[in-house]
Order: sequence, then structure tokens, then C-alpha cells
Amino acid sequence: MEETKLTSKQFLNELTAKHYDGALQAKAEGKPVAWAVSISPQELFETLDMHVVYPENHAAAIGARKEAMKFIDHAEGIGYSADICSYARINMAYTDIPHAEAQDIPLPDVVLCSANICTTVMKWWENLAKKLRVPLVFIDTPFNHTYEVPDHAVEYLRGQFESAIKQLEDFSGKRFDFDKLGEVMKLSNATCQWWKAATDLAQFTPSPLNGFDMFNYMAIMVCMRGNADGHKLFKLWYEELLAKKEAGLGPWSSAEEKYRIMWDGIACWPHLSTTFKTLKKYGINMVTSTYPESWNVRYETNDLTGMARAYTVNYANRNLDFGTDYLKKLVDQFNLDGVLYHSNRSCKLMDFRQYEVRRRVEAMTGIPTTMFDGDQTDPRSFSEAQYETRVQGLVEMMDKRKAAGR
Repeated sequence: MEETKLTSKQFLNELTAKHYDGALQAKAEGKPVAWAVSISPQELFETLDMHVVYPENHAAAIGARKEAMKFIDHAEGIGYSADICSYARINMAYTDIPHAEAQDIPLPDVVLCSANICTTVMKWWENLAKKLRVPLVFIDTPFNHTYEVPDHAVEYLRGQFESAIKQLEDFSGKRFDFDKLGEVMKLSNATCQWWKAATDLAQFTPSPLNGFDMFNYMAIMVCMRGNADGHKLFKLWYEELLAKKEAGLGPWSSAEEKYRIMWDGIACWPHLSTTFKTLKKYGINMVTSTYPESWNVRYETNDLTGMARAYTVNYANRNLDFGTDYLKKLVDQFNLDGVLYHSNRSCKLMDFRQYEVRRRVEAMTGIPTTMFDGDQTDPRSFSEAQYETRVQGLVEMMDKRKAAGR
């Protein structure tokens, strides 16, 4: 019988299960398991054949399965403020209640924190290391206050990588193989290339990509950039989207793409269905966000300095002027009709500058924008009525702009 070809969504589900099952099996066999932040130099773990779990991915899955409040209530009950990132509250509670219907993960033997996404992770990971009595490998990443990334910041981060390698060698008892690192870097680059190629297909009208799918595929970009499975998945996804684009197919079979917007901020995982269906009802497709470039971590193979530069240039680690110009570029590149800003209670780094970025982007592009209140995993911060009202207002503004021929 001819073998049935897996779709990328089926393969995505298989890889997600493989990722978590592999970590649980490794723990059962007495092998070390690490926890790491989302945009960590996963190349170091791949080179040492270490099993890694990413608590942000795990917390998002718990939120999507509407299981967050069990953990949030526990975290707040033992003294963690509701103003702390909900990913952190869920994860810290999980160390006390190590079972989730969404997915179980093994507790770590070592934790790795890279401070290129926010400052919250530093205290979060310090707390994990202290509570669980495991080593902390901390990679200090300077925030880029200047528009261009300064060379001294890159050299500093390279030194941080070299220190982390030494710590991981001491922890694992394995010698770090730089030849293998080169192979991992090569594969990671190729995976990022397919990810970027796939998400860039949303530039076409109609977009073959439903942007909410990007939120789900992104989980594999976090945990499998540097291995063959991740590479295979994103090549397959690109090929599927390219076939849709060449056939002139839009993001949905049951609705037409009338408006193209950018979603700024993390998804509202507990309300993913509501946020998606409301947009689709009005013919709005989220075609891009700041995420595609954040995981487009590319560099020259066997160049540790280049790898350091790649890990310091992500959107969350850049200054206000760069962020504004980047969003303006996305407006032009993806031919956007509007921008939807998620004012995420958890993500202070984004929220504190979001209003100013919004003001500047509106002034530079003239396109309408709106903002709604929510949270990445705390369901209490989101109002379905407010969300739909803001979306309706955005539609009215986009229609008015189209009627004026702009």
C-alpha cells in the first residue's frame, strides 16, 4: 500500500508528543533534563544531547486547555502577586503541583536562563534554581539601547556563551564537541530559513496563511530549531502554503479574507478560539506579528560571535526606535489594513512601550489601529465583549480608509 503522507499539522502534533515524551522518558531513565527560556541558544543543548523543556511553551499549553486557574490560584495563594507574569505563576505552581491535564513535564536537573526576552525571567529562573536546588546557567544579554547592536555587546554575549558551555560541560560530564556544534548550527539555520519562508508567504493577497496557525507552529521553533525533525516540519509547512498560494487559495475555505492585520503581542491562550473566530467573522486575517523574525535566528556556521549577535538582535531586545521602524516595515511588507495591539497584563516589556509604538506607527503609516486588554494565560484579564467592540471599531476605521482610496 502507498504510504499516506502526513500533513504538517499531523506532523506538528507528532513532534509535540515526541518532544514531551522524550523528556519524560529521559527523566525516568535517570538522564538529566533541563528547563530553558524560549529564545535560548538551543544549539548548546543539542550539541550535548541534552533533553530540554521550555516552561513558556508548557504554560501556554496549560492556558489553551483552560487549566491555568488551578495553578494561578495556587501561586497567588502562596504569595506570588497577580502582577507577575502568568507564565511564571503557572510554572512556579507546577513545581508544587507537578501534573497538568494539558501535558506533564519532568522537573529539571538544571535550568538555563537567557535574558534576551525580558528581565522577569532572571528572578523567575533564580527562584526555580533555589526552590528545586538545581544549578542555574545564566546567560546575561545586554539590552540594546542604541539603534544598532554594538560590537562590545556581541563580544560580551559570546563570553557568556563560552561560560555557559563550560558550566554545561561540568554539569553533564561531557566534552563539548565544536564540530558537532557546527552541524547543529547548520541545521538550525536551515530550519529558520524554512520558518521565515513559510511565514513570508502571508505577504501575498489573499494570504495562504491563517496567522493563528503560526502561534501553534511556533512551539516547535522554540524547542526543535536545531534538529532534523524541526527542519522537516517547516519545509513541509512551506510546501503546503506555497501550493495554496499558487492555487490562489486564501486562509480559510469557509470565508474570504477582507482585511489584513498584524497582531502585536502574545496570543491569549485561554481565549484563542474566541479571538480567532471573532476576527474571522469579520473577514480579518492576522497575517503577521513580531514573532516570525524573533525566531529567525540565523548566523554563519561555526561562528560563535555571529551566533551571539543573532541572539541579541530579537525584537524584544531592541530599543523603541528600532521597534517602531520594524513595525512600520511589516505594515508595508504585508500590505496591512490595520494593527491589533494586545495589551498583555503579563508582558511588561511590551506593554510599557506599546502605546508609544502605536502612536508612532499610526503617524508614520496612517493605518488604523486598536488595542484590547488581555493576558497570555490568565483568563481573568480578557473581556469578550470589549474585544469584539474594539474589533468592530477597527473594521469601521479600515472601511473608512478603503472608501477614501487609501
